[in-house]
Amino acid sequence: MEGLRLDEALHPLTILCFGMYGETLPNQDGAPVRLVVPWKYGFKSIKSIVKIRLVESQPPTTRNLPNPRKYGFYSKVNPNVDHPRWSQAKERPLGESFRRPTWMFNAYGDQVAHFYTGMDFRKYF
Repeated sequence: MEGLRLDEALHPLTILCFGMYGETLPNQDGAPVRLVVPWKYGFKSIKSIVKIRLVESQPPTTRNLPNPRKYGFYSKVNPNVDHPRWSQAKERPLGESFRRPTWMFNAYGDQVAHFYTGMDFRKYF
């Protein structure tokens, strides 16, 4: 169970993925369809879509129900706020040997930062 705001879901960077590398999406990657939200660092990219509901208020999510201190609704948009058990400040991208500073909004800030204007990222990390 995951949630996005409607403006996030309707952004052109948010895509429904049916394949990769010119092939049908394999089961291990979420076949037949998955949601990709590239500025959310992974776990908001829903791997298995069972149903889509539009709701008026912020829904609970699979990760923030058991531990909201670790996983807020907006988790993983700010690398400057560490997870309680590890730092998010550096990452090692696939295919690279060394860690580098993690980019805010996964380097899509120019396209999506306006969604979060005025939001306290220490609170909503």
